[in-house]
Amino acid sequence: MKESYDFAKAVGFMDIALEEASAAALEDEVPVGAVVVKEGVVLSRAGNSSRRTGNPTRHAEIIVIEQAAKLLENERLTDCDIYVTKEPCAMCAGAIVHARIRRVFIGAEDQRFGACGTALSVCGNTLLNHVPEIIFGIQREKCSGILSEFFQKKRLEKKNDEEG
Repeated sequence: MKESYDFAKAVGFMDIALEEASAAALEDEVPVGAVVVKEGVVLSRAGNSSRRTGNPTRHAEIIVIEQAAKLLENERLTDCDIYVTKEPCAMCAGAIVHARIRRVFIGAEDQRFGACGTALSVCGNTLLNHVPEIIFGIQREKCSGILSEFFQKKRLEKKNDEEG
C-alpha cells in the first residue's frame, strides 16, 4: 500500500539534491544530486564524483546510500526515502532495492539509462525481493534543466575544440 507524502517537503528535499547536482557540475561532473531522508531528517547528501575520483561507481545515489547506511549502522535503509535529480541507472536502482529504500523521488526521467521504469525496470520489478514506491516529476523542470545546460555546454566546448 502506498503511503502519502508531503509534496512541499518533497520539493524542499529535491532542492537539496539540486544543490548537490549544481556543486557536481562545478567540478565537471554530470550534475546529479541525491539525498537520503528518514523521518524528515537528511541523513546524507551528495553529487556525482565519478570523473573526479576515476571511479565509475561514484554516482550520487551510491554515495548517499553508503553514507546513510554507515550513519545508521545498518545496510537496510527501511523507512528511508531517496531524492535524486535524475532517474537512477541500473547500478543505482539495484543498490536502492538492496538497501530496501521505501520511496524513490525522481526529478527527471532518463530515456537512455533510467532503471525505474523509463528504459529498464529494476526498482519497479516485482520479481525482486523489494519494490520501492517510485514518484516521478518532483522539480522536473529544474532537474532536467541543469542536465540540459551541462550537456549543451559540453557540446559547445567540444565544437570549439574541434574548430580551434
